[in-house]
Amino acid sequence: MDDAQVLAFRVARSGLATRDARPLAAAAACPASDVARDAALLALAARSDAVTADGFAAAVDAGDEIVLAHVVRGAIHALPRADWALYGRALLAGDDAELGAQLGRQVQRLAAEHDIPPTAALDEVAGAIADALGGGAALDRTGLHQAMRERVRPELLPWCRGCESHHVAPMLWRFATVAAGARLDARRRYVLDNPGPPPDPAEAVRRFLRWYGPATAGDVADWAGLARPHARRLWDAVAGELADAPGGRSLLAADQAALADPPAARGVRLLPPGDPLLQKANRTALVPDEAVRRRLFRPVASPGAVLRDGRLAGLWRARARGRALELTVEPIGRLRRDDLEAEARRVAALRGAADLRLAIA
Repeated sequence: MDDAQVLAFRVARSGLATRDARPLAAAAACPASDVARDAALLALAARSDAVTADGFAAAVDAGDEIVLAHVVRGAIHALPRADWALYGRALLAGDDAELGAQLGRQVQRLAAEHDIPPTAALDEVAGAIADALGGGAALDRTGLHQAMRERVRPELLPWCRGCESHHVAPMLWRFATVAAGARLDARRRYVLDNPGPPPDPAEAVRRFLRWYGPATAGDVADWAGLARPHARRLWDAVAGELADAPGGRSLLAADQAALADPPAARGVRLLPPGDPLLQKANRTALVPDEAVRRRLFRPVASPGAVLRDGRLAGLWRARARGRALELTVEPIGRLRRDDLEAEARRVAALRGAADLRLAIA
């Protein structure tokens, strides 16, 4: 088993070996990060021919099939409504030390400085969010921050030099939306909803291994943003379902045959930054060249990835030029304009552009 075989397995499990007319929930089975403009929309469209911008927006507003919400790592993802509680509330740590690690160093410092347990801080901010969004209110991020200022004790409102204001620490308020049951609508406003009771959190390990196996408990911790002991307990809960793999990794025993003979991927896809395939677990196998890897995975403003037959074939960026979308591709290896044209036009249409200007650097 080499990196190419593992990558082929993960490409297929990510839904990128072929593209069909699968519904939105199936396209979002592996939660798609919305880290950049239209990222979740483009990630789902890379997996399903049935995805349109209007259909995606309507589904996000309705919240019946898919939701847009803060879940793993406190980041906004598009995911099936049926899995919202699994990747949200079920993964919230109940122990103060583990929750502190999940909420980050700023919250840990505030908790220590003011003697506020992280669990109490999360409960307070979640209660403020639920109160602010009660009665069917819909608030954008600015409005939500103001509502929290009016409801949360001053000790939980540190000064932010970037915003030049006092507001709840980013990881604390993001995870508080998880606890409160808030999601976003298509206008990026927060609305209150009910994700339902949290299921067995060990199911998240099974899902992770289906997309990113073979892997380790540490890989689960990195992906979900959990403290190592928390991730290890969840991993141990499914240990009887695992098979050993090289490098100290494991996979679901039920996936051994699929890993041994993964289907070949066909076609070109323009994957947005934050796409499920571009997560940390896949980066070395997808981009063996360290210099290219640094260009693709930047701290901010990362480009997207051009995938051709399941392999990295280039980097891409897009920006609006009036009513046109200017899309620039930097090839890595062999990549023809004909390979890109149809996919680039599809991205332009999803972004609402009337025309496309495709450039190959």
